[in-house]
Amino acid sequence: MRAIIQRVTRGSVSVANQTVGAVGDGLVIFVGVTHADTPAEAQTLARKAAHLRIFEDEAGKMNRSALDVGGEVLVIPQFTLYADCRRGRRPSFTEAAHPDQAVPLIDQFVSGLQEEGVPRVVTGIFRAPMLVAIHNDGPVTIFLDTDAL
Repeated sequence: MRAIIQRVTRGSVSVANQTVGAVGDGLVIFVGVTHADTPAEAQTLARKAAHLRIFEDEAGKMNRSALDVGGEVLVIPQFTLYADCRRGRRPSFTEAAHPDQAVPLIDQFVSGLQEEGVPRVVTGIFRAPMLVAIHNDGPVTIFLDTDAL
């Protein structure tokens, strides 16, 4: 699994001009799933994201996690994180998992965040055309891949 994690002052996702999820201070996490991923990867990624120390402490050092600051999390399913752009100009998405496999793993990731103690987790809608608004704080953007954890 892959994740792009952005520290935000606020974020929201809309589908068909309706806001389906919004957060204040916290994280927006784009999550992609590939064929080899299992619930173990979803749990590992959730644990890492929840405890990632990317919020500043009193000294201005990134030393606090979303759990430490009571940060909310908006999770956006993002199959394009597995885009292969090595050949030609059109990305290939063959490495992205089929929705039948990806949806349960995204749900497992969300459950994992909740189990770790994230106070509020909201999501986009899988396979829907989404409009995501992000107020990136810092900016802080972190890329995680379970193959490298």
